[in-house]
Amino acid sequence: MTTLNEAAIQVLQNEGMFLDDQRWDDWLALFTTDCEFWAPTWRTEDELTNDPQSQLSHIYYASRAGLEDRIVRIRSGKSPASSPMRRTAHILGSVTPIGVATESKLQLRATWVTQVFDPRHKEQFTFFGTSEYSLRNEGAWKISRKKIVVKNDFFPAVVDVYCF
Repeated sequence: MTTLNEAAIQVLQNEGMFLDDQRWDDWLALFTTDCEFWAPTWRTEDELTNDPQSQLSHIYYASRAGLEDRIVRIRSGKSPASSPMRRTAHILGSVTPIGVATESKLQLRATWVTQVFDPRHKEQFTFFGTSEYSLRNEGAWKISRKKIVVKNDFFPAVVDVYCF
């Protein structure tokens, strides 16, 4: 891997670590202000929804402001999806560059698994899938788009941004 890719992959590794450690400000700082954060649903067994504006999504935020609002609700303790706070372990699998990389832009595809423990119900469950990341170099690599494809989209509980 090139140094360019290694620095960008570190962003993805940090994302999981910051979510696991509930370092919300550090996690938010990984995203550009105009980022898109999207987890489409499966339209059929073989086809994902393709328009977050007109079709159902598991999660969709058109900017970091949406993510920031979500973190405010998580921190408030008033979010049913996050109270009590679940414990997570994000496992990043293969990371592959896609598209043409430049010094200022890079696209990556990653496989991932997230283990989640729900202390309220004393249950644990696993989410897995792939994510496509667009990163932009703004003095440091930042996520400008994250598309999350959840392969096991039967959710035994309410999901939140930290589940993927």
